Amino acid sequence: MDDFRDLDRRLHRRAFLSTAGALVVGLAAPEVWARAAPSSAASPNNPAMLADKLDAYLAVHVDGTVDVFYGAIDGGQGLATSIAQMVAEELDVSLTSVNMVMGDSARTLNMGGASGATGVSRRGITLMSMAAEARRALVERAAAKLGVSADRLRVADGVVFVDGDAEKRATYAELIGDKSFGSDVKWNGQWGNGHDAKGAAPVKKPADYKVVGTSPRRADLSRKVFGEQDFPGDLKLPGMLHARMVRPPVAGAVPVSVEEASIAHIPDARVVHIKDLLAVVAPKEWNAVRALRALKATWSESAPNFPDHDHVHDYIRAAAVTQRTIERENGDVDAGLKSAAKIVAGEYEYPTHSHASMGPACGLADVREDGATIYTSTQKPHYAADGIANLLGLPREKVRAVWMYGTGSYGRNDQGDATADAAVLSKTLGAPVRVQWMREEALGWDPKGTAAVNRLRAGIDANGDVVAYELISKGFSRENVATNEGRAAATLAGQLLGFPPEPKNTFNIPFASYTFPDNRVGWETVAPLMERASPLRSTHLRDPYGPPILFGSESFMDEIAAELKMDPVAFRLKYLKHPRDIEATRLAAEKAGWVARASPRADIDRSADVFEGRGIAFRRHFDTFIGVVAEVRVHRASGVVRPTRIVCAHDCGLIVNPETLTHVIERQLVYGTGRTTVEELHWDKDKVTSVDWIKYPVLHMEHAPPKIEIHLISRPDAAPSGAAEMALGLVPAAMGNAVFDATGVRLRRVPFTPARVKEALERA
Repeated sequence: MDDFRDLDRRLHRRAFLSTAGALVVGLAAPEVWARAAPSSAASPNNPAMLADKLDAYLAVHVDGTVDVFYGAIDGGQGLATSIAQMVAEELDVSLTSVNMVMGDSARTLNMGGASGATGVSRRGITLMSMAAEARRALVERAAAKLGVSADRLRVADGVVFVDGDAEKRATYAELIGDKSFGSDVKWNGQWGNGHDAKGAAPVKKPADYKVVGTSPRRADLSRKVFGEQDFPGDLKLPGMLHARMVRPPVAGAVPVSVEEASIAHIPDARVVHIKDLLAVVAPKEWNAVRALRALKATWSESAPNFPDHDHVHDYIRAAAVTQRTIERENGDVDAGLKSAAKIVAGEYEYPTHSHASMGPACGLADVREDGATIYTSTQKPHYAADGIANLLGLPREKVRAVWMYGTGSYGRNDQGDATADAAVLSKTLGAPVRVQWMREEALGWDPKGTAAVNRLRAGIDANGDVVAYELISKGFSRENVATNEGRAAATLAGQLLGFPPEPKNTFNIPFASYTFPDNRVGWETVAPLMERASPLRSTHLRDPYGPPILFGSESFMDEIAAELKMDPVAFRLKYLKHPRDIEATRLAAEKAGWVARASPRADIDRSADVFEGRGIAFRRHFDTFIGVVAEVRVHRASGVVRPTRIVCAHDCGLIVNPETLTHVIERQLVYGTGRTTVEELHWDKDKVTSVDWIKYPVLHMEHAPPKIEIHLISRPDAAPSGAAEMALGLVPAAMGNAVFDATGVRLRRVPFTPARVKEALERA
């Protein structure tokens, strides 16, 4: 990302280029930009950017460098390097000359954010097309300048030359440096994840790739390793105040009165109390922390009476259904179950999870009469700008979001909420405000990943064939608050200021590959435990459709196979029909050295101290195909489950950067291990109690799988389909199936805590 101190200069040049000849007035404040004539293709955050113009996506400078305007972000997975590779490939420039401009709403179009593993599969493909179109336009300019036909020209490292006469040449910098392309592209009229644009030029054939498919060094790592990367917490704006939010001791309580005198002894500390939002501010950060601890306030009565976390699944089972949706159905499931010779049924429970980012949220806002600038590491900065405009009553084009690398942004975590807090305080105080959430605040008040109960049934006929299958997942809506901060009502600040919540009833179930004659897959939602400003508000957490559902569905596949005394791999292959489904499953088993047999293993020694087993899980998520085999060791005395080896076969089509892809998958498997073995949110009837790393443990390095093997299936002729989160969802089921194989005991609730495992072993 560009250095934030250089934003003014770059913004004005960017605004000039994007207007393609319109009158531009340069202003000193970075949050204000020139306007072009109205257009149906104009960016909601910057009308000067036209989504149907090539200049909205690329700029070539007089020094030969290329800016790529990527309207999303890199959450730390190396995505920026991969996108730069795709552009460098099509534009025929060196990778080192490509500069990624990410997530800045004043300089990039709203392409969504980091979500759904769409960085390469959607936005990368769009920018690849834009680069190909830019190359075509530049070659045509070179043809006119050199007086030859375009088909006689070749390009290498940003230099266009005549084939067979390299002395006749023109550089990209000479042809266009800091000037507008002025070219039209075809835009699909959508913002966000649905955004797409295409140029007239065809992209290269995979056989011609030189940069895509290689693993250059990531551009972002050195600054992070050597402490040179700026994060929101590092920014210092003139006159900036530091703030801490004051949260209620009981969920749902609001401040009735505040004793400002209780912090009078703290230099320059102030109280900000607007409706139900309460904060303390000070010019020095430590004084803001002191004020938070010293402030005395009277809170309203509140009795949320939450069901404690141990009984939340019973609550979900009994709760009235707010919406029921059957996503896929074929045949007659009820008739198939009725006629079956045998019924297998099972239930699987998944817990509530916090995002538990490495660092709590930090957001900065500088709100002035003529506009606002926010500095944020939310994964959807354009939507954050929309939400701040809604929150402050500003036109959208008056709010600029500047995205910066942060301390974690997988899913809708607390970053957007801190940014909204900062915006409200900045507008109130007339000064820039930096809001830093505390650890207990981040774990206690971030949006959560919902708990779920999976109910499954299968009907088996007299020949041992599955003739009917049903999966119904039930839980709190995954959009009790929106998956982005695009509306004020989606943030804590907005709800505390009186914006009515805008919940949606949605759960969703990803693509399923198994083919059964009678099949039904659906979901049910229940009402939230608290309507407004809830510490248990639910939304997307990394791989929102994966772990909660796949733990149930893939564990149940093993349960059916065990009932039929079939090898778990053979059982899956019997009901998988797509060739890529089959290859991913077979490759995972093959690379793991899978020996065909039924589970559990026949040689279990019930008196043993240690049990060992293996388990498999498969997933197709749209056009990404993944098989995971886990090997585990179960300790009877301690109840500890340890993965000793995880093998993953991964097919996501075209591979842009094999090393980065491998690392991305490895991290998912490690993170998935933590969410399977230790992570679980706790609360009592009044509040969240898991507010530190003791009560909300995350995986320690010594407990990570000692062996992780990734086997990439390369399909250069298939479109890239995404890889940022899909492998994660298979870990709970693969490990649970391995525990069953090792012990003959089926674990039906995540996480696999020692107490639960010991209890299950004792019952066996």
